[in-house]
Amino acid sequence: MPEFDCDVLIVGGGPTGVTLALVAARHGASVIVCEREAEIYPLPRAAHVDHEVMRIFQSVGAADAIAATSRTTTHYDFLTASGEILLRFEGSDRVGPGGWPSANMIHQPSVERVLRGELERTPQAELRSEWRFTALHQEAGGVSATFETPNGQRTLRSRWLVGADGTRSPVRAAAGIELDDLQFDEPWLVIDTIVHDFDRLPPVNLQICDPARPTTCVLMGEGRHRWEFMMLPGETAEQIMDDAFVAALLKPWNVDGAVSLERKAVYRFNARVAKDWRKGQVLLAGDAAHQTPPFAGQGMCAGIRDAANLGWKLGMIAQGAADDALLDSYQVEREPHVRATIALAVMMGQTVCITDPVAAEARNQQMLAARAAGQSPDGAVEFPPLATGCMLGGTAGAGSYFPQFMAAEGERIDDALGEQAWLIGTITPGIAAPAGVSLVSLDAAPLAPWRKAAAQWLTERGAEAVLVRPDRYVFGTGDAASLLSAWAQR
Repeated sequence: MPEFDCDVLIVGGGPTGVTLALVAARHGASVIVCEREAEIYPLPRAAHVDHEVMRIFQSVGAADAIAATSRTTTHYDFLTASGEILLRFEGSDRVGPGGWPSANMIHQPSVERVLRGELERTPQAELRSEWRFTALHQEAGGVSATFETPNGQRTLRSRWLVGADGTRSPVRAAAGIELDDLQFDEPWLVIDTIVHDFDRLPPVNLQICDPARPTTCVLMGEGRHRWEFMMLPGETAEQIMDDAFVAALLKPWNVDGAVSLERKAVYRFNARVAKDWRKGQVLLAGDAAHQTPPFAGQGMCAGIRDAANLGWKLGMIAQGAADDALLDSYQVEREPHVRATIALAVMMGQTVCITDPVAAEARNQQMLAARAAGQSPDGAVEFPPLATGCMLGGTAGAGSYFPQFMAAEGERIDDALGEQAWLIGTITPGIAAPAGVSLVSLDAAPLAPWRKAAAQWLTERGAEAVLVRPDRYVFGTGDAASLLSAWAQR
């Protein structure tokens, strides 16, 4: 195959594609991102990212700027039409294991501007706007992709091509990858507003489980607020998007003058997962690989997690520090997590989207009784650990998420230890660090502010040392020499 234009060619310049480019470049890959649009889409879409995603943004230098435009709230409530609490997710504003608030309500265009600013400052990555993907051809060891550009047709050659090009994904279609439909399909009207008086708006996120009209009301970043209203049988998009209809939907919230309309759009909330996330040298990430209803706030989060998982692996392979087979761990690690979060979102959606009054009352009585008995699944949402993939199975903590320890003054351990893999613990003198791994002895000065927390983590698992992957999932625990040997054979 002719000389490559880059190691990694990414189709799609949204949050997933740009984050993937940043992570892969920081780990040694050269990257080109091709985006069909000329500018960032100016209106809100995703509304939430969690603590783990903020930690990923931190790893690429973007978290502080994104946090400055975000908002937090104390909880997320599912209410009956009369305001009784059916389900409450607590702790949204508390710092999660990733070292950031558990729930961060965002303004997606603001997030994208920050990420693209980081991309402009990254020498090994570039963005090409108004490049529309049209075709791909896989050859030995790489991919050639064709684009329509302002200067005519162009072809780029890369070692890998990643489709981060959304739900319709021309890359997925060109690669012949099918979707597994998980049978959730509900049309909703989404209304985004600019806020003029926050005191007149709910300070928490809400799902109103009203059979007459299931409704969502959530905070957003950059002075925005969102409502979502389920379309009822017989209603059309044209009817429900009429200004008078929208005004009638908002009237019970008493926000006239407190907000002004920024956007209204009808969306179909779906649940789908691509059957193959890798086909040869072509991979999928974000909405191209999976789609979820919005009720768990995990759509954009899932794409950013894909980027963190895939980016370091592409970088290591590009640098010759790992074999191409490392990419086989991508789908087996990410798909179970994605399916778990989709199942949670579908459960939430099925709870909310009941329009039969009798069925809704039965739901209410069951959930209210469970909550009164202390059997309601209230609390922060927890996500499953990795079950298989690039990990040392059978060791304590393997596949779990390694927390970002915080010092007394708020310093985060990631900022001190850097973006590589870490080996933290008891390290015998003379052990050499392979490329891409930082050796961090428990008595090392850089670890001092977090030494107690790290030592406690190891003690609880009966381990001398832990090897933490660049995406901050635990590769395994044990003695340092054995961990490094296993890492070399991953």
